[in-house]
Amino acid sequence: MRIYNTLTRKKEELIPIEPGHVRIYACGPTVYNFIHIGNARPICAFDVLRRYLKNRGYQVTYVQNFTDVDDKIIRKANEEGVSAAEIAKRYIAEYQTDAHGLNVMDADVHPTVTEHMDLIINIVKKLVDTGHAYAASNGDVYFRTASFAEYGKLSGQPIEELQAGARIDVNDVKEAPLDFAVWKAAKPGEPYWDSPWGKGRPGWHIECSAMSCHYLGETFDLHCGGQDLIFPHHENEIAQSEAANGKPFAHYWMHNGYINIDNKKMSKSLGNFFTVREVAEKYGYEVIRYMMVQAHYRSPINYCKELLDACKASLERLYACRDTLDRAIAAAGSGSVSEQAKAIFSSRKAQFVTAMDDDLNTADGMTAIFELVRDLNRMSADASISKEQLEAGAALFDELTGIMGLLYNRTKTEEIPQKVLELVKARNEARKVKDFEKADALRNAIADLGYAVRETRQGTEITKLSI
Repeated sequence: MRIYNTLTRKKEELIPIEPGHVRIYACGPTVYNFIHIGNARPICAFDVLRRYLKNRGYQVTYVQNFTDVDDKIIRKANEEGVSAAEIAKRYIAEYQTDAHGLNVMDADVHPTVTEHMDLIINIVKKLVDTGHAYAASNGDVYFRTASFAEYGKLSGQPIEELQAGARIDVNDVKEAPLDFAVWKAAKPGEPYWDSPWGKGRPGWHIECSAMSCHYLGETFDLHCGGQDLIFPHHENEIAQSEAANGKPFAHYWMHNGYINIDNKKMSKSLGNFFTVREVAEKYGYEVIRYMMVQAHYRSPINYCKELLDACKASLERLYACRDTLDRAIAAAGSGSVSEQAKAIFSSRKAQFVTAMDDDLNTADGMTAIFELVRDLNRMSADASISKEQLEAGAALFDELTGIMGLLYNRTKTEEIPQKVLELVKARNEARKVKDFEKADALRNAIADLGYAVRETRQGTEITKLSI
């Protein structure tokens, strides 16, 4: 598999540090509100990556944090007159409701900042002891960016250019404008922890360095997140982690593209800010999931009603195909899988794998799935196709849609009694020889058992009659 590595700005073969085992860290949400549709993109995109790697036989260790202490959380807590811990706990639960609604698998570890304060303080101390960080007069501790010669390598901006564009504050206690906080002195009314530099709490960037290295090692395979995190968050993670450990931080970096709203950047000020919960109430979670996977993860998505409607229609086509397969399997006789069908299934699987191996190209992966849909609809409509062939097609369909995390709302229909299936088969045989009187009698017998049967373009449909 080749992925586009933001660090090198080119596609590279994914070669894990430990053969067969991919270790991934994904930046999680700051839990002070419901997640918006922009937040949903990385969790869906990299959930597909995880599913695909597992399908290809890799062991995957996936870590995604929760930032549970932050300025925004504190502000929300003060507004509501509750503790920051209460706000964080509430919105972690709301995140999990939305993530599960989107069929996103739980991470192997979901670390929180407040549970790992000792780790964070230790890495800050290491940075201070080695001269990569310093305590300022106001009690904050800052990373000394000038001490890390490669600062800017992820965003591709030399430190001189970054410094030229940085805001300069004459009252700033920092040595240089680009220096960033790894520890913040406590302010009145804020939660705090004791440290060698006084009471305070971590800066945003340092938490991910501490937790990723703890769970995945000081050098791990892949770090992923939204494009908006490249600078400064991920740039700062690299600087402080490599300065502290003297080793490469992550070998590969994957970043998903933005979501625009009706061709405009999503923002609260423009009034075009939508939470996942709001959209799910109108369209359901799975339509949102489909919208995220139908485009290549690095391409921008223009969120609009027309796109949601199109995604809903496409999703319905997938469900219709799978339901038709169930009916066709129930009505089909036993037999073999034809060599032609084997070739078709092999070709569609290869087409899908080729797409996904090319930088997780889910757009082309969905094309392969819909070409399989066309093949399966044609087979379902052919009464001569064996049950075994249809089941083989259904298994491939389930495998590919499962990698995309789709069709998870499909409920198994009540198993049709064997006696009904035998009568349906006999009716089909009577229709083939144009014995319509016998076919009608068999249809009535089927109805007496509580089932209706009718012919569709995709084959024989059996449904349970309502009482």
